Amino acid sequence: MSIPGKQQVFSINNTNDFNATALQIFRHQAQNCAVYRQFISGLKVDPGTVKTIEQIPFLPIEFFKAHKVLSTAGAAVELTFTSSGTTGITTSSHYVTDKTWYEDSFRHAFNLFYGDIKDYTVLALLPSYLEREGSSLIYMVNDLIKQSKNPDSGFFLYNHDDLYQQLKKQQHAQKPTLLIGVTFGLLDFIENYRINFPELIVMETGGMKGRRKEMIREELHQILCDGFGVSAIHSEYGMTELLSQAYSLGDGIFVCPPWMKIIIRDTNDPISTLPNGKTGGINVIDLANINSCSFIATQDMGKTFTNGSFEVLGRFDQSDIRGCNLLIA
Repeated sequence: MSIPGKQQVFSINNTNDFNATALQIFRHQAQNCAVYRQFISGLKVDPGTVKTIEQIPFLPIEFFKAHKVLSTAGAAVELTFTSSGTTGITTSSHYVTDKTWYEDSFRHAFNLFYGDIKDYTVLALLPSYLEREGSSLIYMVNDLIKQSKNPDSGFFLYNHDDLYQQLKKQQHAQKPTLLIGVTFGLLDFIENYRINFPELIVMETGGMKGRRKEMIREELHQILCDGFGVSAIHSEYGMTELLSQAYSLGDGIFVCPPWMKIIIRDTNDPISTLPNGKTGGINVIDLANINSCSFIATQDMGKTFTNGSFEVLGRFDQSDIRGCNLLIA
């Protein structure tokens, strides 16, 4: 059985190409990913009867906590990404056998949403991620910093004064600037430093990491808009178990790159899907996840819209808090 290559996946530009490629990857993973194969078998689903993407079974994301989810038997693991978690919570592990799939995914996606990375100075305020190993977000941002080829790009831990001075420098020079930060880090910064920088792109990655109380998205974004002097707050929707990210350019409405799709499942009947506008569990098809599992049932709640965008509306009550965009709208 042939496996789609990166050129096929990252050149998808219409629904028919996406659906055909997704079904091709499904047939490959249903046969070659032992964990996924056993899961499908337990549901008594015959992969040969699956003809549409809506019929594809989605692997619960919890499987990444207890199993090695791989579709490339015998291939060496190049990277292992791990999720963040508080003491006592089992974390997820995503074993990556070909890191170029991840690199091509986030590089292509950034270019689609924001243009050439070389046009930007990339500033990162991600203290909780920097303080541990195995963060896929740190891997991505570190690569974007390198790709920017800008000596002013870089990470900031808790050195807020240095970040403030750099932001003032960027504003004075009128240089396109992206500030990507964990939510509590951005809030900590603007408690002591405020700036009116309308051209700045502020991208929050979600997550209070137990440092602050959760707040609704509208309140959070308004506080950040006031603190940085911007009109909108951008967001990134990604997680350890994925190799692709969706982006919001404001108002908490996310758009996927062409090789990623969100399907909403009925929380009372996990194999049933819901139409646009209805709230349910978020299922993700991530075709860049070709070497693990591309069909994942997350613990996030949300809804889709007719144009393919989606909104994240929180998490299932029994779920532990994660580091992606989890604010209740």
